[in-house]
Amino acid sequence: MFRFDANLRVYLHREAVDGRLGINGLVALIEQSMRLDRFAHAVFVFHNRRSNRARL
Repeated sequence: MFRFDANLRVYLHREAVDGRLGINGLVALIEQSMRLDRFAHAVFVFHNRRSNRARL
């Protein structure tokens, strides 16, 4: 469990992501598709095709 900081940013990846995608694939999406810094003080949210599961 963690607390949300006042200046914590939350980014939602709009397109569906394959649930089998590992951490390296998600980092590649953050850097290439979202064009964001993977070391930023932020939470990145990914969802599956049916939008019934999320990965943070």
